Amino acid sequence: MVEQTNSRRQSRRRTTQRFNVWTITFGPIGVTALMVTVIAFLALRNRPERVAFEPNTEAGTAALAAVQTFPDQGRQHVAPGEAVDYDSEFPTSGPHDPTPVMPGVYDEVQRPEQLVHSLEHGNIVIYYDQPEAETMKALESWADQFSGPWEGIVAVPKAGLGQEIVLTAWTKKLVMPKFDPQAAATFIDEYRGRGPENPVR
Repeated sequence: MVEQTNSRRQSRRRTTQRFNVWTITFGPIGVTALMVTVIAFLALRNRPERVAFEPNTEAGTAALAAVQTFPDQGRQHVAPGEAVDYDSEFPTSGPHDPTPVMPGVYDEVQRPEQLVHSLEHGNIVIYYDQPEAETMKALESWADQFSGPWEGIVAVPKAGLGQEIVLTAWTKKLVMPKFDPQAAATFIDEYRGRGPENPVR
């Protein structure tokens, strides 16, 4: 009888110990730590491969001579979803939607009315169609590096460009028949964060 009692006590003690180890390892804190680790791993794995951002090189600075400057056509807001008849496929100012497109690389066409608001915020809007792999890698890397709401990069598709790349800022446009990373980086560095609504650079 005594042996059975001792055996039950030892069994309960082992069960309690196993429960305590389980609680410590997989309790709320353990589960939270595990989730944070998994999320960090996925974010690191999915992060775009870094591409050097080299502005103000000799070639890049020379490319600024090709930048077009347009008259400021205003900053007023239209009703949400309302279309605006811009005088360009790549508008650089004018009436716009109250909601901007946030920085990032998009694979779906974005409304020009929202893109103009992004420019007003100081973002650079880049249009692409069928870029080479290296071009897309650069755009994704730079958009990851510059993701602030007042100084970010917005890359959006535009049918018909082929390998041509068009960069826009508030009242500015640079057309590149073929992507030139130094020219693109110099344009971005020159105008990013300098929109009329809230200049941060």
